[in-house]
Amino acid sequence: MVISSASESGTGRESPGAGQPWEVDRQWDSPNRNLAPLTTCIDAEGRLEVGGCRLSDLARSYGTPLYVLDEATLRSTCRAYREALEQFYPGPSLALYASKANSSLAITALVASEGLGLDAVSSGELLTALRGGMPAERIVLHGNNKSRQELALAAAEGVIVVIDNWHDLELLAELAPSLGKPVQLMLRFTPGIECHTHEYIRTGHLDSKFGFDPDQLEPVLQHLAGCGWARLTGLHAHIGSQIFELQPHRDLAAVMADALALACGLGHPVSDLNLGGGLGIRYVASDDPPTIQTWVRTVAEALATACQQRQLELPRLLCEPGRSLVATAGITLYELGSRKQIPGLRTYLSVDGGMSDNPRPITYQSHYTALLADRPQAEASDIVTLAGKHCESGDVLLKDLALPPSSSGDVLVVLATGAYNASMGSNYNRIPRPACVLVGGGEAELVQRRELPEDLLRYDLLPARLQPVT
Repeated sequence: MVISSASESGTGRESPGAGQPWEVDRQWDSPNRNLAPLTTCIDAEGRLEVGGCRLSDLARSYGTPLYVLDEATLRSTCRAYREALEQFYPGPSLALYASKANSSLAITALVASEGLGLDAVSSGELLTALRGGMPAERIVLHGNNKSRQELALAAAEGVIVVIDNWHDLELLAELAPSLGKPVQLMLRFTPGIECHTHEYIRTGHLDSKFGFDPDQLEPVLQHLAGCGWARLTGLHAHIGSQIFELQPHRDLAAVMADALALACGLGHPVSDLNLGGGLGIRYVASDDPPTIQTWVRTVAEALATACQQRQLELPRLLCEPGRSLVATAGITLYELGSRKQIPGLRTYLSVDGGMSDNPRPITYQSHYTALLADRPQAEASDIVTLAGKHCESGDVLLKDLALPPSSSGDVLVVLATGAYNASMGSNYNRIPRPACVLVGGGEAELVQRRELPEDLLRYDLLPARLQPVT
């Protein structure tokens, strides 16, 4: 791999140039278009650093697999959304971090400090948000099957509850009398918009488990008009995830403006329109997602135009970036282990993690970019299939990966793993979950401890009749 000869000012380290296989269109203002974290560089010994920390040193200090989050990239993405909304939307606005992408106290605190809100989908994500310092008035609770406990917690804390179905309304009607105040609601409906993404992550089309169907919109709005315990202040729709197209978002803005006109006509004080998220990122060099600025401008201008055409006052524009906010900030470090060569067919190179720390390849057939931490510039002359350690033939992270010659013990870096890796992880084969460190300014701070095998026994109970005979 050829690296640009330009050095970062004052660091003495080389910065990868635009157009390289793992740093395409390097942008600070739209990190979703980069493959690696913004602070990625090559040190004087030719080894990779992120946030001023040498990656192979992090692997030795904290063990592998290891999640690494770059603070500068995460903050830059938060600011890109906030500033683009301020620039392109003439009304009030708020970006909500879709915390299902990666939920932790540290990420919550960082996102809150950048002025964003947060979207939670469970009591666990909600408690993480509240204890991480996210103000309750900047939190919304989603979910297609919320429990009584989740609804009670959200309502008591003053969190906006996104009603997804009649079941939500029935439970809230039972809970509301004990609250002594109206519950602030946002209504979710399916807009009937298709987009080209994986079928598992399409949520805007009619055949979806999420939201009220379009023909239910007026009946539920009429029902809520007679509920003294409810205060409907927002409408929500979301069309999917990892989307590169822009036209579906323009279509969504028009649908939402029609819904706003209907709600206002029925007497609801709707001031928020939440158009969801869905902007894609670059996982491999051939991916070409829009910039954050282009996505926000498209949504903002479409909504402003739709409202003007319907003579509606501009609502507060909400959006819910998740993957595009945190994915590029994260990488995963593995240690290479066994090798199996099948002559004329394939070479399997195994790592000390796999589907328990990154279930996306086996679930979505997702692709990633990977390289060696200490030899990123070496010629990638070997073609290998990167296999996980789990007892599952499908536990393959990357097929036909070009790597330099490698040995057991080398540290492998997989890029763009900040979203839906830790949050979708498991303890399959009773393998403990990895640790996570936040890096910046040459310092690494542990923000999630590594599980130990003993931790996996904490909730097991052994009946007396099954106790081992001693």
